[in-house]
Amino acid sequence: MAEPADEQPGTRRDVGIWGAAFLALNGMIGAAIFGLPGKLDAAVGSFAPWLLLIAGLGVMLIALCYADLAARFDSSGGPQLYASAAFGPFIGFQAGWMLYAARAAALAANAHVLSAYAGALWPPLDGPVTIIVTIAAITLVNVVGIRRAVDTLGAMTMIKVAPLVLIGALGLVLAPIPTPVLPEFSAVESVSLVALYAFVGFEAATIPAGETRDPKRAIPRALLLTVAGVTLLYVVVQLAYSASGIGESDAPLADLAAQSLGPAGALLLGITAIVSVLANQLSAVTSISRITSSLSDQHLLPSWFGKISPRFSTPANSIVTVGGLGLALALSGTFVTLAVISTVSRLFAYLACIAAIPRLDAKERNLRPIGGILLPLASAALCLWAASQSRVDEWKAFIAFLLAGSLLYLLARLGRGRS
Repeated sequence: MAEPADEQPGTRRDVGIWGAAFLALNGMIGAAIFGLPGKLDAAVGSFAPWLLLIAGLGVMLIALCYADLAARFDSSGGPQLYASAAFGPFIGFQAGWMLYAARAAALAANAHVLSAYAGALWPPLDGPVTIIVTIAAITLVNVVGIRRAVDTLGAMTMIKVAPLVLIGALGLVLAPIPTPVLPEFSAVESVSLVALYAFVGFEAATIPAGETRDPKRAIPRALLLTVAGVTLLYVVVQLAYSASGIGESDAPLADLAAQSLGPAGALLLGITAIVSVLANQLSAVTSISRITSSLSDQHLLPSWFGKISPRFSTPANSIVTVGGLGLALALSGTFVTLAVISTVSRLFAYLACIAAIPRLDAKERNLRPIGGILLPLASAALCLWAASQSRVDEWKAFIAFLLAGSLLYLLARLGRGRS
C-alpha cells in the first residue's frame, strides 16, 4: 500500500494505544449523554437501553471498517487519507472537508453548552468570556504538544467517566432493572437516529496516525475497545435512568444523581458535564487540526497549514486556525447552521471510507467476501438509512458546503499549477 509519507515531517510519534483510545472516547462522549437519557425514556420507555445497545452495535460495524483501513496506513489524515487512496484526491479532499466542517461545528456548539453548564453553577460564567477562555486554552494545549494534549485528555477522561459509572451503578443497585416493553415502531424511529448519533466521533483516533506509535496496531485496537466500552457505559446509565422513574428531564443525569446522592450528586454531575464537554472540545481540536495539516501535505491546501512549529513539533498554524474558526463560529452564532448539517457531513465521510475498503481490496487483488464485501455493505446500508432520516434543509446545507469545498480544492490546484 503506497502512502504519501511514513509520517508528517518533523512530528513525533507521541501517542500510544491509550492515547488513541482517549481521542476516540472523548470524540464520542460529549454533551449527548447528559441530555439523551430523558428523551429516550420519554419516547420508548424501558426499551431505551436496548435501543442504545442496538445503535452501539450498528456503529461497531462502521468502526470495524475504520479499523480495517487504519491497519493499512501510517500517515495522518484518517478518512481523508483513506478516501484519497481509494478514489483519488478530489473525493479524499471532500471527505476531509466535510468531516472538518462537522467537527468545527461541534467545537463551537459545545462551547455554548459548556458555558451554559458553567453558568448553572455560577451565573457570571455563562457568557462569551467563558467561550473565549475555553477555546483559547484548548488551542494552546494543542500547540504546545500532542503528548500534553493526550495526557490532559487522559486525566479528563477519568474525571468524566468515573461519575457516570458511579451514578449508573448506584441507580441499578437502588432500583430493579425494568422489564423491556417493545414500543410502537414509529416511536423507535423518531429517536433511533438520535441514539445512533450519540456514538459518532470515534474516528478522531484515526486522524493523527502520523503522531501515533505503531498506528497500524494501536488505532484499530483503540477504535474497537472504545466503541465497545462506550456502548456498555451508555446502556448501564440508561438502565439506571429508566429504573429511576424520573421520566423526561432537561438534565436527566443531574436528576438521577440527586436522587441517588442528594444535592452533592447533582453538583458532581454538573462538574462532570463541564469536564466532559471540555474533553470533547480538546479531542476535536487535536483531531481536526490534523485534517488541514494532512491536506496541506498532499498539496490540496496551501502549504502554510502544514508548517510544523520548530519549538513544539506540532502543526501550529493548523491548530491555531481550528481554534480561531471555532471561536468565530461560537461567538457569531453561525455555528447553528454547521451543527444542523454536521451529522449529514459525517455520514458522507463514513460512506467514503466504507466504500474505500472494496476499492482498495480490488487494487491489491485481495478478495475478502466477509470483511471486504459483506461488512462494508451492511455499514453502508446503515449510513444510507440514517441519511434518509435527515431533512431537506440539512441536505441543502450539505450540498452548499460540498460546493464550497470543491471551490477550495480547485483554487489550491490552480495555485499549485501556477507555482
